[in-house]
Amino acid sequence: MRDVDELELSLSEPTPGVIDTMRRLDGDLILLGVGGKMGPTMARMAKHASDLAGVPRRVIGVSRFTSRDEETKLQAHGIETIRCDLLDEDAVARLPDVPNVVFMTGMKFGSTGQESLTWAMNAYLPSIIGKKYRRSRIVAFSTGNVYGLVPVASGGARESDLANPVGEYAMSCLGRERMFEHFSRTLQIPMALIRLNYACDLRYGVLVDLAQRVLREEPIDLSMGHVNILWQGDANAISLRAFDVVATPPAIVNLTGPEVLSVRELARQLGELMGKSPKFVGRESETALLSNARPALERFGPPRISADQLLRWVADWVMRNAPTLGKPTHFESREGKF
Repeated sequence: MRDVDELELSLSEPTPGVIDTMRRLDGDLILLGVGGKMGPTMARMAKHASDLAGVPRRVIGVSRFTSRDEETKLQAHGIETIRCDLLDEDAVARLPDVPNVVFMTGMKFGSTGQESLTWAMNAYLPSIIGKKYRRSRIVAFSTGNVYGLVPVASGGARESDLANPVGEYAMSCLGRERMFEHFSRTLQIPMALIRLNYACDLRYGVLVDLAQRVLREEPIDLSMGHVNILWQGDANAISLRAFDVVATPPAIVNLTGPEVLSVRELARQLGELMGKSPKFVGRESETALLSNARPALERFGPPRISADQLLRWVADWVMRNAPTLGKPTHFESREGKF
């Protein structure tokens, strides 16, 4: 990956499956919270897939757009933009009525110390959206954090497992799911809840965190000794294809990579690629934040980008001091504080 433009082109390239979904999907598409890490490239993917499918479709991105540049870039790719504070119910009421909704808004980083805002964003806002888009299909992002820590030997939490959230962030995310479930059941809204874990760009993600620490020769905490990894472009594609499985009550979709990966081994491989010897502190625990995404990967196909390829891209990107978002994942947190 030479630069951000090439990276974002790759992240937004639709798979044949996404093109097929966009061909079958009826009506326009709105992405709420499009200004986050995944939103811009997902919006571009939806628009490009719709064009390739020969389907004239409005793709609308809604955000506060604190970055004017991001809004302009979306518009350049044919995506309509609307500035909106989604906690403002009057403003939400003025949003266009569209049959397909991707809900991406949420609060994680900075949630410690801003617990009331975290609950408002993660658990109250879904009720506003549920009432506004009661005649739509909704794909809403959640997180694997709702499962809590599971034994590494289990291979990761499954959709049938009971939620066991640790910390207020994860509890508020379970609140988000429960609110969407309530409106799905009472208003018969077809939904899918995407429990996403460990999506990686080259500008953020657990591999970027590890690569930066290896390069700076900083110690790596092994207490969260195992992770999953999924290329964000694959996360974008499967999330858009989730419109094929929306249901009442909501379908639950675990979304992450297929392997349980050792943090120690990932750091060691990054060290080899970067000419560094990683330093470690602590030791691996028998539990970790892990998800089993086999049903989704069997339904929608395996990731296009392997963990090995992503690791090589990240090592090269970080060594060249290419742009990052400056947003550490805090993947090592075992108390649910972010």
